[in-house]
Amino acid sequence: MEGVIGPIVICTILFIGLPWILFHYITKWKTAATITGADEKLLDELYDLARRLDDRLCSIERIMTAENPNWKQQCLPDATDRIADELSQVRNRGRSRARTGE
Repeated sequence: MEGVIGPIVICTILFIGLPWILFHYITKWKTAATITGADEKLLDELYDLARRLDDRLCSIERIMTAENPNWKQQCLPDATDRIADELSQVRNRGRSRARTGE
């Protein structure tokens, strides 16, 4: 009798217990990885806010450049070119995302 109980317990654990645990955690992983509607709405609001702030910054830069064309060199003489390149890259990415609707 003892020789029969061991293989039955092992088969039960192997064919019922392990798949049950595996599928349980796969289900938990899939439900936790999804983005909720509230999260998506928050991301949209943050994106709109960032876009509006970028537009405001562009307006301020245009006003500053109209008043004093060399204001960037006066503020940061060493880093002006690097900052201008990075800023133009960020703006181009934002505009391309706005066009594609991302």
